[in-house]
Amino acid sequence: MTLIETAKLNGVNPMAYLADVLERIVSGRTKRTELHTLLPWNWTASTPATINSQAA
Repeated sequence: MTLIETAKLNGVNPMAYLADVLERIVSGRTKRTELHTLLPWNWTASTPATINSQAA
């Protein structure tokens, strides 16, 4: 719940955020040393199309 609320406070769509972050972690695209980039206030969507389809 904290991640969802933090995403909302940072103007991020929580569903798109969680889907993208989990995909990046599971796929290995984000290394352990880069996890700080996945925090809601640092996060940028990997592809705009993914965000639009998640928001719909």
